[in-house]
Amino acid sequence: MRKIRKNDEVMVLRGKVGLRGQKGKVLEIDDEKQRAKVEGLNLVKKHKKRTARNLKASIKDVPAPIPLSALALVSKKDGKPVRVHFETRTAQGKTRKVRVASRTGEVFE
Repeated sequence: MRKIRKNDEVMVLRGKVGLRGQKGKVLEIDDEKQRAKVEGLNLVKKHKKRTARNLKASIKDVPAPIPLSALALVSKKDGKPVRVHFETRTAQGKTRKVRVASRTGEVFE
């Protein structure tokens, strides 16, 4: 089970000067390489060639992967980055493993 998942709000802790401190939503995660693509962050230019399907050549900005170790979940309570640990919680007769913010005690579902 990962501490950061798809659709989580994250903050970049380290990296390029313009990238550090920015927030965004996780679009996808690569488990093998331990990297994530974050919406609107770490953009690179992608050239699209003209084809039968794509009638117009173009240059698009697409997010490049960022190491998971450089990302931290953002607390909804105060908007600051938080560390996360796992706890087992029992609700309605079911035992579930949930992510809990270490500082605020907030549960991420």
